[in-house]
Amino acid sequence: MSLPLSPPLAPQLALSRRELPVGEQYCYEVKLDGFRCVAFVDGEELALQSRNGRPLGRYFPELRPPAGRYVLDGEIVVRGGDGREDFDALGQRIHPAASRIALLSEQTPAVYVAFDLLALDDEPLLERPFEERRARLEQLLAHERFAGAPLELMESVRDPARARVWLAEAEGAIAKERTAPYRPGERRGMVKVKRVRTIDAVVAGWRPGKEPQTVGALILALYDGPRLRVVGHCSGLSAAEKRRLVGFLEPYQTGERGSGEPSRWSAGRELEWVALRPELVVEIDFDHVSGGRIRHGARLRRWREDKDPRQCSFDQLG
Repeated sequence: MSLPLSPPLAPQLALSRRELPVGEQYCYEVKLDGFRCVAFVDGEELALQSRNGRPLGRYFPELRPPAGRYVLDGEIVVRGGDGREDFDALGQRIHPAASRIALLSEQTPAVYVAFDLLALDDEPLLERPFEERRARLEQLLAHERFAGAPLELMESVRDPARARVWLAEAEGAIAKERTAPYRPGERRGMVKVKRVRTIDAVVAGWRPGKEPQTVGALILALYDGPRLRVVGHCSGLSAAEKRRLVGFLEPYQTGERGSGEPSRWSAGRELEWVALRPELVVEIDFDHVSGGRIRHGARLRRWREDKDPRQCSFDQLG
């Protein structure tokens, strides 16, 4: 490639914050649930690079931006029938078999959502302020050759009220400093605020910690009709709480224990578990649900001795 920027290029990252920053210096974007991707287009040649610098192009043959000479930063997403991002379907696209990739590219086609322009023709734009890069991105994508391409322009607003809607209904919001340059690999110039949700869940079991005689995580479940359905786990317990819970949970044990199947989220580890009677309830915080499960570990807020476990229903995840 003869572009002014070439892969691998570490994307600029966002600082995590609990509150949305407000001020004239910010503009806002919705936080998508997809794969971060830097796209290098040089004539008919295309390179799609993941956040970690790995090539993604073979997994998404349908993503063919129009020919030109430009470098984009954005997100690859797959949308479900409701228009929302479907991360499970997106994850299935990373498959070793070419035949499977070809099939899924038709059944669950992806789209590239562009939110930054890093280079155009022979000009690198990293030192330019974001608002200038954004204006030039809008101008580029408005060209007729982009009509019908699997490429969208990320919505950008100046009103924090719109961003607060995303905090309530989407994955969260991104706040970007309008005058900030692009700093590859650095957490500067933008902030991410994730949507945080709270529910009550039944403690259906626990997993041993790395240290002997400690609880590493609580297994969480919700009632889906008459059936108790495991939806995730709660970790991040303090060292003292990990030790205390061993004795606290012992009277609730059913005597059933075993090992869960390794998964892509457990890095191949077998997950030992100890079952509990469904009598304990906790209030938890979490930020994302995928496929009916809490994808990331939930955070324990408090124990709910006043809550009937049967009231912990699956529809809380809706």
